[in-house]
Amino acid sequence: MRYELLTPRHLRAAILANTPLVMAIGVQEYHGEHLPLGVDLLAVTRCLDRLEAEAPQSLIILPPFAYGAASHAVAGPKAFNLHLDPSTFLPMAQALFAALLKAGFRNIHGIIHHQTENFAQGMPTDLAFRLAARQAVFAHLEATRGEGWWGAPGMDSYYEGHAQGDNPFNWISIHPLMPPEVKQHFPFDHAGEGETALMLALAPETVEPARMAENDTWYTQTAPKATTAQGEAGVAVILAHLKALLEL
Repeated sequence: MRYELLTPRHLRAAILANTPLVMAIGVQEYHGEHLPLGVDLLAVTRCLDRLEAEAPQSLIILPPFAYGAASHAVAGPKAFNLHLDPSTFLPMAQALFAALLKAGFRNIHGIIHHQTENFAQGMPTDLAFRLAARQAVFAHLEATRGEGWWGAPGMDSYYEGHAQGDNPFNWISIHPLMPPEVKQHFPFDHAGEGETALMLALAPETVEPARMAENDTWYTQTAPKATTAQGEAGVAVILAHLKALLEL
């Protein structure tokens, strides 16, 4: 279900059912001459499309965020990278999360593919959204429960409840699109065999195999090895990962 297409009665029912609310987080970054700039965003949005097609009532998909911190590590602005400093969208993300919490949502998820090979440590885009989530939750708790809410009488069961899953800091979570073990099944790379295969499976209309000969970068050298079947195998791993995260 798409958030922008739902009526208030649908959203009230979703809150009561604790239906997961999911947003794709992406960037516009150079991925060689044969792939589109939106690979990192398309990987997420097209996987969410498949989840929705399987069980349309099981999740609500928010409009995506497409303009993260691409950086100029791969290529500069002349390659059409659109890099935004994280400090510019951190307030936006925090305001969005605050609005969703005020509306009553408590099962909010952001999914990102860009620079997630070291997700535990974090990279600028996901760190901005993770900080925004924490800040929004802290602000909401203080606004609704008052200052000193954690230390107030009656909170002595906090750690017990936390262990059982009753944790306000789980209201908003940011996840990588691919689980760490994906490397056992699928190449994790940038614009090489792995991402090219992923696009052949998820967005074949965007791939231009004839342009691979124009690539002169080390990270695209394995792209010609990519196949649609390989991409579908990667998508299967991703969908299983997302279903577990979202408890679908």
